[in-house]
Amino acid sequence: MSAASPSTPATVALERAGVPFTPHVYEHHDSVTSFGEEAAAALGLREDQVFKTLVVSVDGDLAVAVVPVADRLDLKAIAAAVGGKKASLADPALAERRTGYVVGGISPVGQRTQLRTVLDASASDHPTIFVSGGRRGFDIELAPADLVRVTGASTAAIART
Repeated sequence: MSAASPSTPATVALERAGVPFTPHVYEHHDSVTSFGEEAAAALGLREDQVFKTLVVSVDGDLAVAVVPVADRLDLKAIAAAVGGKKASLADPALAERRTGYVVGGISPVGQRTQLRTVLDASASDHPTIFVSGGRRGFDIELAPADLVRVTGASTAAIART
């Protein structure tokens, strides 16, 4: 990790697990609410390689969906992927409390309470993907298999265009 990159629970967890990653810091603008699109544009990446972390409620239990920023989360697919019937986006304040991160900076790695995680199957199309590093303006690049390993994630087709 370079001296300019922040230390977050995500980077600490990756280092502790021995998972190689590359930190990417970019300028976040407070007026922006499409955090994944901002990251892709700032880092000069295609939106299918940058993934957003969404906290969902599936039959009352929280889970994490990691999908490309170019796509939308298929709520029926995420419910099925975790063995549930109905999914909705979680309340942002609840998502922040459970993960320990702020909305726009929720990382799938290093959460206060590690939630069940599902990574969209399209991640395997890329040698590396970008996910939030645990704060707005900071992404981490890592291999999809390493993300699966460190989070205990499953993979499923949970995104739709």
